[in-house]
Amino acid sequence: MKNWISLLTVFFCATIFAQQTTFRFDFDGDRVENGFTPINATSKFDRKIGYGFMDISGLKSIDNGGNALTGDFITSDKPFYFSVAIPEGNYNITLNLGDTKGTSETTVRVENRRLMLNDVKTKQGEIVEKQISVHVKDSIIRNQDGTQIGIVKLKPRERKYLHWDNLLTIEFNDKAPKVCSVIIEPNKTAKTIYLTGDSTVVDAQYEPWASWGQMLPYFFIPNEVVIANYAESGETLKAFEDRHRIDKIWNKIKSGDYLFIQFGHNDQKAGNSTKSGYKKRLNEWILKAKELGAIPVLVTSMNRRVFDENNKIVNTLDDFPDAMREIAKEEKVDLIDLNAMSKTLFEAMGPEMAKKAFVHYPANSYPNQPTALADDTHFNTYGAYELAKCVVKSIVDQNLPLKKYISKNYKTFNPNKPDNVEKFHWPESVFMETLKPDGN
Repeated sequence: MKNWISLLTVFFCATIFAQQTTFRFDFDGDRVENGFTPINATSKFDRKIGYGFMDISGLKSIDNGGNALTGDFITSDKPFYFSVAIPEGNYNITLNLGDTKGTSETTVRVENRRLMLNDVKTKQGEIVEKQISVHVKDSIIRNQDGTQIGIVKLKPRERKYLHWDNLLTIEFNDKAPKVCSVIIEPNKTAKTIYLTGDSTVVDAQYEPWASWGQMLPYFFIPNEVVIANYAESGETLKAFEDRHRIDKIWNKIKSGDYLFIQFGHNDQKAGNSTKSGYKKRLNEWILKAKELGAIPVLVTSMNRRVFDENNKIVNTLDDFPDAMREIAKEEKVDLIDLNAMSKTLFEAMGPEMAKKAFVHYPANSYPNQPTALADDTHFNTYGAYELAKCVVKSIVDQNLPLKKYISKNYKTFNPNKPDNVEKFHWPESVFMETLKPDGN
């Protein structure tokens, strides 16, 4: 009987915590700011209380005295991850970073390596306040009263991901990450950009794989726009419907939100043609988005790394990019022609340098990798970052309404002059896997 009461108590406490949507965490926690929850280097995640670090090994609590909130911090010599049980939705996260007696250097990503802050450096004694905006999702499709009416059919490998897991997970990375405090608050007003697509769009959890979708949040003004990435490896338009991923989006999307649609790689590979349901489904999605007051944006699939003898990109996507261009014109919806821009980008790199943008690595570059990786479809973090800049460039150059929400992190970009890969900043996460994503 006592065991049942104990279990019910734990369940009740965890459920109450999971419904909470505002949190104030004071990192280090020996001296705690009023109204804040103390977090120290031994605060390992516990489902009973609903928050904590994924791994506490290597964490250090430093207290410099002075202000209770900013005079102390938690740091580590390796990436560390802080998780909070929280209902799905959009959130603003305010971070105090720095060291009142030293310098710091912090990169912040969320969930599956979704880039938020890149290489934030503080001077000696400086504390900076930064804000990011995050979309948290689960796999349940609900009525307005919260009752379940459906579920997204997740693939087995998705069940290990740091999204769909009813948690918000923040990754602190770089040479000297120093975190003083974390404040989490709901954001009810931001426009949400829902991303649909395949492995070239998905938030990839494992190094060295990456996609443009997980780099996109870095280029938008927090509080104003939130990126909600629902893409998954191996998906076609039909599979996205069959697994109820699009139903989940229809259930969440609101007037003024955006729906980005990029499919083609797997639709083409599966032996489908643009006449065997592809165009029909695209039209249906466009119509449905408009009915809900959302704004559909079509994104043509980027090219694979396939060159001819003249070092020109070969089209391996049949007529799928053209079909999307035609539908955009017919339905009068905005088009981001990533297919055309990627051709320019990869040809500017050339066949050999383009390998630096794809998953091409010698054997033993990563743990448990006895053979070389040579993938001409999937991107590494540098390639994904360059493609994200292509997407943003198209928004800016076409003067689309989203242009006003582009952050100062985007300066200018010319696909004819790719960024120097040697200057690309990406401290790797602890999650690594050489297994190729679904799709090709």
